[in-house]
Amino acid sequence: MAKTVLRFMACSDLHYTDDPHCVEKQRFEEGLRQLYAYAERQDYKPVDAVYIVGDFATSGSTTQMEMVQESLNREIRPGTRINLSLASHEYQCPDGETGARERFEKIYNQNADTHVVINGFHFISVSTTNGCRFQEPQITFCRQALHEAHQDGPKKPIFFFQHPHPRNTVYGSIVWANSDLMPTLLPYPQVITFSGHSHAPINDPRSIHQEHFTSVGTGTFSYFELDEFDKAYGTRPPDKGNAAQMLIVEVHDDNSVRIIPYDVLTNQPFHEGWVIEKPWDPDSFIYTAEKRLRNPAKLYFPDRANIETSAVGDRLHVVFDAAQCREEPINDYVLTLRDKDGVVQNRVCFWSSFYILPMTDKPAFDIPLPPPGEYELTVRARGFWHNSSENELRCRVFVD
Repeated sequence: MAKTVLRFMACSDLHYTDDPHCVEKQRFEEGLRQLYAYAERQDYKPVDAVYIVGDFATSGSTTQMEMVQESLNREIRPGTRINLSLASHEYQCPDGETGARERFEKIYNQNADTHVVINGFHFISVSTTNGCRFQEPQITFCRQALHEAHQDGPKKPIFFFQHPHPRNTVYGSIVWANSDLMPTLLPYPQVITFSGHSHAPINDPRSIHQEHFTSVGTGTFSYFELDEFDKAYGTRPPDKGNAAQMLIVEVHDDNSVRIIPYDVLTNQPFHEGWVIEKPWDPDSFIYTAEKRLRNPAKLYFPDRANIETSAVGDRLHVVFDAAQCREEPINDYVLTLRDKDGVVQNRVCFWSSFYILPMTDKPAFDIPLPPPGEYELTVRARGFWHNSSENELRCRVFVD
């Protein structure tokens, strides 16, 4: 049985503000405490590194950067290496990128771009420039570091940290992505990239993606934003502020990797983790869009599930029994209201709040109260791979 030989945490988008009591600070410090508590329960107990992948500060002020450093000084234990990278939010102070980089190197005593070896594995971290771009000399730095890492161990995973997602990879990479480094990364299937920027939930199964290499989203400690544009309230759901997520990554002596999405608000993993058995072999990849679209999870409403409706002012309040799925959470629900002739009078889509634990077993949504008459209301659940529930809920609605 493979033994753990390395453990690290990856996170991003802390978004500390100038307020010394900001909730992001409290959440991040609690996350670090939970990280060490988790490690102490395992056979391999060290936490070898903590990597923060950009947007740790909301505007890059001295106050914000020093607050992050204070949190690290308070919670990080001896033996844990700390690495931060800069991105667009750190550059939003009046003195811009130049001032932010000067403050960064002074406060954290590290370079913006780093390449280190921890327990025999290569870690490469690169900061953005010109907002959220990768240009020279960053591209040359990455090319040289990747070549050196590959030469040192072609079957070992290479851990790569960049703030924006690689384009067209993980969930969130429609808008919050960059393709500048793609040609540099493509020759190295053993690369595992960790990226943020999108604030997308890490328990979305699309937050890991494999094709040419492996990409993983790092979530947020501040607020959620999701990368779908058909929801009734836009890309930021009403419960967006209930966000504190991190990744715990464990590497084994056979070079396999387990990545555990962890919920800080409830102090528990979302699931047992994604396992990458042979990071160097793209033919072994299982988290590909092709394979997952071919065999999507089965969604269904239980036999006794039902809908309840009530008029509340000028709104129709709809509450129903949640759909179920053995393999994954439910992504969202589509609610459709038709008149007695079958004509659609309203149709809305809303998230299941799968990113908040525990998931509700009674989803609810309000729509405008239709004119007096008789209607049929249906609810269908949807998954993450263009799959819908095998059945739907139906009920009659009578409006006086």
